[in-house]
Amino acid sequence: MTFTSPLRATVLASAALLATAAMAQQALVPAQSSIQFSAKQLGVPVSGHFKQFSAQVQFDTAKPETSKIHFTVDTGSATMGSKETDSNLFSADWFNIAKFPKATFDSSAVKALGGGKYQIDGTLTIKGQAQKVSVPVQLTQSGATTTAAGTLPLKRLSFKIGDGDWADTSMVADEVNVQFKLALTGVGKL
Repeated sequence: MTFTSPLRATVLASAALLATAAMAQQALVPAQSSIQFSAKQLGVPVSGHFKQFSAQVQFDTAKPETSKIHFTVDTGSATMGSKETDSNLFSADWFNIAKFPKATFDSSAVKALGGGKYQIDGTLTIKGQAQKVSVPVQLTQSGATTTAAGTLPLKRLSFKIGDGDWADTSMVADEVNVQFKLALTGVGKL
């Protein structure tokens, strides 16, 4: 079958629109997702999690390099399970939620590594401090749900988290691990 130039252009444009529409249907399932963080305070492991976050995802399993991810975390939703500790998290020395209520991640490159593993490069911005990060992600699928999971090690002082007296790393370690499990719908078959 041979297409004329205008017909071929229409077919290609229609296919591109359908692919874009399919990716636009991708959505985060918050009830099946989590973002946790862990560090050490005086050598003792401490952990917490964020209760509110959102994502805009356009992940193309056939062409991962064309994928785009924008992720937002409500820093005021952080909790470590104690009212006193949580109020400290919201202060100017820590997340400063009055001035910086959101942390964001914007992808710049997605690379398939094989076996459902991906490397997602992008910019993480917390407290107005933007840093380039490389996020290792493992994708798995069960039915219509795709789960993206991984751990991102961070240096909290690079983002001015724990300023002032809290900048002393003998009190609270600089190393923080952010563990995430994000359930998504609408992602194509791996």
